[in-house]
Amino acid sequence: MNSLFAYSKSYQYVLTLLFLLPLAGISQYTDVINSNRPGVSVSAYAVGKNVVQAEMGLFYEQKDHTLLNTESNIWGTDISLRYGLLFEKLELNYEGTFQNQNITYLNFDVTGKRTDFTRNRLGLKFLVYDPFKNPEANKPNLYSWRANNKFQFKNLLPAVSIYGGANFVLGDNPFYIGEPTISYRGMIATQSRLTPRFVLITNTAYDRITTDDPELSYTISLSHAFRNPKWSVFVEHQGIDSDRYSDLLIRGGIAHLLKENFQLDINMGASLKNTPTRIFFGIGGSYRMDFHKDKLKPIEDQEADQNGGAIDKKAMKKKKKEKNEKGSGAEDIDLGPSKKQLKKLKKAEKKKKKESSEIDF
Repeated sequence: MNSLFAYSKSYQYVLTLLFLLPLAGISQYTDVINSNRPGVSVSAYAVGKNVVQAEMGLFYEQKDHTLLNTESNIWGTDISLRYGLLFEKLELNYEGTFQNQNITYLNFDVTGKRTDFTRNRLGLKFLVYDPFKNPEANKPNLYSWRANNKFQFKNLLPAVSIYGGANFVLGDNPFYIGEPTISYRGMIATQSRLTPRFVLITNTAYDRITTDDPELSYTISLSHAFRNPKWSVFVEHQGIDSDRYSDLLIRGGIAHLLKENFQLDINMGASLKNTPTRIFFGIGGSYRMDFHKDKLKPIEDQEADQNGGAIDKKAMKKKKKEKNEKGSGAEDIDLGPSKKQLKKLKKAEKKKKKESSEIDF
């Protein structure tokens, strides 16, 4: 195997470092579910402390190999269980894929069957950098709707998280014959909000590190939220390189937010090569059980007007309307204020400046 995948003790040190980096947190919690589905890319952000989230799906795949002259029909299910552990930035997650493959060897007219886990891993993800941690630096421009919605080079600066975990091969798994029971995985995930509607996610992973055939992979995912942010679409490219299996994959799909804690999705994709040729599609959903509680901050430690200042006498009348208009999408995407909202914000700011400039005698 080439030197790129050669295993050494240095990889063990890197994996250990992933778990021992200092943990300092800011809020990762959002009012609506933030799911990694329907793609395979992983967001840089955690689900939030004390949030339990399940992401599940069913899939079908047609897989043919021209060199081996085989045809396969695959049915399976995948699941991801995520939990906000100890800190807002830290997430514990389990990922599993169980599939049933019926394979036909055309040269011999023989049919076989393989059933087991093709993915069975547990890991920790920690956000090390968030470009949006300072709310003052990310306030909307009250004088330009276009400035809030156009692409800016500063938006390329991503949030960055690191992941460390382990794969488990239990029993006589026909998909991983001869592999050790435990192997390790490390990953770097980034997330950039290019505009209020577009989010770019990248994952770079080194997997199955202690096996004879470790795997290097990358994933690039671009998602778009519609003006009705309960709907979003994505396109994704994944590259996989190892002595055991290499491929180039493309995926796409759509997600719909039914409720703040419930999302449904559909996806499909294919490989860009014929060794093997892969065509697949799937449906699924994500559900969140929210036990998150905001940490109380003493009033003497809060900044002036941090909680929005005086209460508008019509605030309660507007509450129901704002709830209906709020709708965040299947991703944690902030679409920013509309033109109408900008006018109101601008008017309120002028009124505030005028009041602060008046002199009492």
